[in-house]
Amino acid sequence: MIDHDRLLTRAFPSVEQVYDHRDSILYALGLGIGSDPLDPAALRVTYERAPDFAALPTMVVVLGSSGFWAMEPDTGITWQQLLHGEQAITLHAPLPPAGRLTGRTRITGIVDKGPGRGALIYSERSLTDTATGRLIATIEVTSFARADGGFGGPAGPVKTPQATPERAPDAVYEHATLPQSALIYRLSGDPNPLHADPAVARGAGFDRPILHGLCSYGVAGWSILQATGGGDPARLTALSARFSSPVFPGETLRTEIWRQGPGGEGAEDYAFRTRVPARDVTVLSHGRARLAVPPRRTEPGRPTEGSAR
Repeated sequence: MIDHDRLLTRAFPSVEQVYDHRDSILYALGLGIGSDPLDPAALRVTYERAPDFAALPTMVVVLGSSGFWAMEPDTGITWQQLLHGEQAITLHAPLPPAGRLTGRTRITGIVDKGPGRGALIYSERSLTDTATGRLIATIEVTSFARADGGFGGPAGPVKTPQATPERAPDAVYEHATLPQSALIYRLSGDPNPLHADPAVARGAGFDRPILHGLCSYGVAGWSILQATGGGDPARLTALSARFSSPVFPGETLRTEIWRQGPGGEGAEDYAFRTRVPARDVTVLSHGRARLAVPPRRTEPGRPTEGSAR
């Protein structure tokens, strides 16, 4: 059984991780990027000699992780019944394509939904540059402990999900995952056999291995950048979504995007959802993205708005 106070104050060791351009490229390939060898946006994240080579911002989800800590006996969690419910990232600075980062994890909240209704566990990981201490990203995870409600914990607060507009989307982007996407993506740090071993997948109720939820999440980030961000990885500064349904490797993901308006100084907010049209299912729901607005270009010799004349 979950001990609310003990779990909320659980100490996690810092995790230091060194990664290089090969890791950044492998992550991008795991998302299925690079099927068009002439696509400059794809080469930007899959070819280290590209003049503007960059890491995808969603790669922060696989860096500096404390691993599957819920399996530890001191958590009180029935880990076999634990689901990854929601994922959010905030980029405080562009992720370098190579570096040394330190991850620090903490639990920020636990909600008891009651007997038979499970519990929500909110956790947060900060990623900092190990040498300078500069904060690169904050990663937030909502986990649903299906078997662990009724321990006498607080009933809130519960995070309010992003509403999905009822009108037609402002932009749509389709991305075909690869039949081998799960086998590639797992090399970025999630070796769960559910994504590789047909026997394990059948035991979990699937007729074949499923794609990692965080791989679909990364595809959504890439799709939003392609549809609204000009393909520039540095423009994506925040991304959150709820995992609604599994994806099978090789399926095409359709991300539908709605512009929401200014999201603070120099940023635009978007709502989104990601679907598998062939099965008519939503796999990522209640999505929210924030993109930095690129600097306005001016003609040579003409002052920018607000500058001295």
